[in-house]
Amino acid sequence: MARTAVAYSNLIPNGNLADPAGTATNAGAGNGHVIPATQPGADALPELTILRVTAGATGGNVTVKAGTNPPAIAAGQGDLVVAVANSATQWIGPFESGRFLQNDGSMLVDIATGFVAGTITAFRVPRNT
Repeated sequence: MARTAVAYSNLIPNGNLADPAGTATNAGAGNGHVIPATQPGADALPELTILRVTAGATGGNVTVKAGTNPPAIAAGQGDLVVAVANSATQWIGPFESGRFLQNDGSMLVDIATGFVAGTITAFRVPRNT
């Protein structure tokens, strides 16, 4: 099954952003999410990426997948697994390109089977103002 794309919500320097609804979580084996490269030939910019994951009645693990080498020379450190409690919100990141960047410039996030009615949102932190 294909991964569900999660579009960036850009934080605004010296401004504000209305709370985005997020993308419904896609749980289960072979599913998950992709945070695509920002534009052709660009990367997902893990160092500027923060994830907000909310769980419904049932939480579970969220796994940010280790990247591919190259470009992720530190991919051997493995996946990042974060537990999200029932009816809770967890903020994850920012991330290291050398560990999490895939060879197509994207990042991959898996959601545990049984994770019910959750959302995932990718926020991009602006580099400068």
